[in-house]
Amino acid sequence: MTDNLTDLTIHVAHELLKAKKISSVELTKQYLARIKVVDAQVRAIVNVTEDFALQQAKKADEIIAAGKSVPLTGVPFLLKDNMSTKGIKTTCSSKMLENFIPPYDATVVEKLNSVGAVMVGKANMDEYAMGSSTENSAFFTTHNPWDLSRVPGGSSGGSAAGVAAGEAVFALGSDTGGSIRQPAGFCNVTGFKPTYGRVSRYGLVAFASSLDQIGPLTKDALDAALVMNVISGHDTADSTSATEPVPDYTKGLAKDLKGMKIGIPKEYFVEGMQPEVDAAIKAAIKQLEELGAKVDWGVSLPQTPHALAVYYIIAPSEASANLARYDGSKYGFSYLNTDNMWEGMEKTKQLGFGPEVKRRIMLGNYALSSGYYDAYYLKAQKVRTLIRREFDAAFEKYDALVTPTSPTVPFKIGERADNPVQMYLSDVCTLPINIAGIPGISIPAGFAQGLPIGMQIIGKPFAEDTLLKISYAYQQVTDWHKRRPAV
Repeated sequence: MTDNLTDLTIHVAHELLKAKKISSVELTKQYLARIKVVDAQVRAIVNVTEDFALQQAKKADEIIAAGKSVPLTGVPFLLKDNMSTKGIKTTCSSKMLENFIPPYDATVVEKLNSVGAVMVGKANMDEYAMGSSTENSAFFTTHNPWDLSRVPGGSSGGSAAGVAAGEAVFALGSDTGGSIRQPAGFCNVTGFKPTYGRVSRYGLVAFASSLDQIGPLTKDALDAALVMNVISGHDTADSTSATEPVPDYTKGLAKDLKGMKIGIPKEYFVEGMQPEVDAAIKAAIKQLEELGAKVDWGVSLPQTPHALAVYYIIAPSEASANLARYDGSKYGFSYLNTDNMWEGMEKTKQLGFGPEVKRRIMLGNYALSSGYYDAYYLKAQKVRTLIRREFDAAFEKYDALVTPTSPTVPFKIGERADNPVQMYLSDVCTLPINIAGIPGISIPAGFAQGLPIGMQIIGKPFAEDTLLKISYAYQQVTDWHKRRPAV
C-alpha cells in the first residue's frame, strides 16, 4: 500500500481498492481529512459533502465486494459547482443561487453515481463560469497551491486547485473558452475539453450554450481516459448531444508517436508571451519529435487573432439570453418584496449578480440589440465559420496541433482584476477551440520560477483518442505531471 493516499491516480486507487488493500470509506476519510488540513489555504471547495461522500463510499465498498467495480468505483472526486446535484446545493458561486437545491442530478453526475464514484465536494468557480482566475466567485477567491499569492486560473479554478492540492483524485469542470485547460495549465494537472456534444450538458447551468462543454481534470492522461469512458456518450435529455459511438479511450494509448503528424501554428506563440513559456513548449515539442512524431513548425491559422473578438461577442450574447431567467420569480435569490414587479426584478439582478456577470450581460444585450445585431453578432458567427473551416483544413494534413495553453505562468491575485481586457487575454490560446467545437487537452510541460506551464494539444472533432495518445506518450518520458505542490 502507498504511504500517501491523497497523491493517488485513479488507476492506482482502483488497484488498491480492488485488491482490498484499502476500502473506499478509508480512502474517502483520508481525502476529507486532507481537505480539512489544506483547504483553509487553497479555498478550492464551496461545499464539502462529507456525510454524502461517506454514504457513497459505503455503497462503493459493497460494489467492490460484489466484484462489480470499475476504475472509478470508490474514488473521491470534486464537482464544479455549476453541475446540478439532487438534494445538494448548486450555487454557481453566485449570490443568485446561494441557497438553491436542485431536484435532479446532471447526466454526468448520474453516470458517476452509477459506477460508485464518491463526491467529496462542490468546487469553487468564477460566478456562472465567467472568468479566468476564480477571483469572480461571490464567496471567496481560490488560491493556486503552487503559490498561494497567485490565481489557479478559471473558471474551473477550484476543480484544478483541488486536484493539484490532493483534495480529490479527479474533478469535473466545464470549459466555455478554456475554463478546464487554462486552470489545468496553471495548476500542473491534465485538463481535457472534449468535442462539443461528446459529453452531455444536461444539468450544467448554462453560460454560453454553443460553447459550454464538461470535461475531466486529472493527474495524468490515463486518468482522463478513464473518466471519459464513464461520462461520454449520447443523452436524449440534451438536444446537442452527439450520437457518435464512444470508444474505450484507454485502448489507443501507446508509448510512441510513430507515424503521427503534428502541426505547430505560429499564431499561438503570441506577442507578449513569457520567454520561459515559449522555451518550455518548444522543448516539449522536441520531445514529441523524439517519440516519433513528424513535426511541422510552418503551420499558419490566420483567423486565430480574430477568435478573442468573436468569443466576446458570441459568449456574452448567449449569456444574456441564458441569464434572463433569473428574475426573482422562479428560483434563486429574489427581491420581489415590493409593490413594483419590474423594480423587484431589476433589484434582483442588481443584487444577485456580481460585476463580471453584469458586464457580460450588458455586452451581450448590446451586441444583440436592434441596429447592432448584423454589425456584431452576425459578423461574429460568420468569422466563427471561417475559424472552424481553417481548423478543418489543418486536420486534413495533421493528426493534431500543439500550442501553449497560456502565454504566461499564473499571475498574482488582484493583478488583472481592474483590467478586464488583460484578463480576457489569459484565454487567447484556448478560445478558438471552443469556437470551433473541437477537442483540446492541456498537460503539464514544465516550470518557470517554480510555477507550472501547460502545453495544449488540439484535435479534429471526436479525435479525443488521438489527444490522449499523444498526452500519454509524452507523460511516459517526462515527470512534470508527477510533481506536487508543497501546500
